[in-house]
Amino acid sequence: MYRIRVQNSVASLQSLISGLSAQFSIEERLVALLLLLLAGVALHLLLGLTLRRLHRVARSSAQNWDDVLLTAVEVPIRFVIWVGVAYLTLEIYPVADSLQRLLLQAYDTALVLLLAWFLLRLIAGVEADLLDEHRGSRSSADKATVRAVAKLVRIMLWVVAGLMVLQSVGVTISGLLAFGGIGGIAVGFAAKDLLANFFGGLSIYLDRPFTTGDWIRSPDRQIEGTVEDIGWRLTRIRTFDQRPLYVPNAVFSQIAVENPSRMYNRRIHETIGLRYQDADKVADIVTQVRCMLESHPDIDLSRTLIVNFLSFGASSLDFFVYTFTKTTVWVDFHAIKQDVLLKILEIIHANGADVAFPTRTLELQHIPAEPEQ
Repeated sequence: MYRIRVQNSVASLQSLISGLSAQFSIEERLVALLLLLLAGVALHLLLGLTLRRLHRVARSSAQNWDDVLLTAVEVPIRFVIWVGVAYLTLEIYPVADSLQRLLLQAYDTALVLLLAWFLLRLIAGVEADLLDEHRGSRSSADKATVRAVAKLVRIMLWVVAGLMVLQSVGVTISGLLAFGGIGGIAVGFAAKDLLANFFGGLSIYLDRPFTTGDWIRSPDRQIEGTVEDIGWRLTRIRTFDQRPLYVPNAVFSQIAVENPSRMYNRRIHETIGLRYQDADKVADIVTQVRCMLESHPDIDLSRTLIVNFLSFGASSLDFFVYTFTKTTVWVDFHAIKQDVLLKILEIIHANGADVAFPTRTLELQHIPAEPEQ
């Protein structure tokens, strides 16, 4: 039934072309070409109108994927219409076989490139949507992962599109893939460091031990500073003396890395010594220091808080303070630590005690003079 309708439509179109050709004394192929161009213009305008309406509907919806899809497809699909028009033009006005074959290959290649263009626009739209502020605040690690995955998908898309283009122009890719497998082994041995750095960068993006803007340090190497850029081969770190440090990504798979930027708190751990003559005041001082810390607005009481007498030192009675601040900002932490230490000193002085300093007691023994002989 469907085939009969198609045959009837083709017959009606042929009769229309013949009638117009006879009426205006124009060659039938020229009439067909004009009708084809007119149909292309009509489809172009109709597509633009349809896409505008779909955009209005998509903007009123609660989801964003429809906007991303429409934005990605609206430009490539217009080119698809005119590529189709060009293909049908070749059917109306056939050329030499060699040129015809070349143009048909160009048609296939154009469709592959348009498909790749659409997918690239779709990837860019999805990436922009995932990084948009309407999705709420995201950590820098999540943003870096989104960018890395988008970059990897783009690379894979270009590789697949390149292979499809080669296939469309008549290149047998099976031999190329076989050669690539053998050549890949040779290249792997020759560029093992480059590949190690590439996969090291990939692991950084996926595992997210740190990201751009983090302060990192390694207890295994002399690496410490702020991460400025994570590339596919190198990571650039700005040290605290403002020197750029370039670290191959493969190094991070072999060393331990600390990320102080992701601390929840900063720790105050101090040992304070009192004079031995203030032994009767140690208990009161320890209790008052603990009460001061428990009422301090910048101390995190959900973390461990310890103030206890510690030991009999060589020249002091030592007690220690172990607590955590609410902030992790380096400058603010030191301001809070200074305030805490000064308040501890005030408590010590208020109890009539003082901080000990290293002392030695020298005992002089009197030796009687020897009797005269």
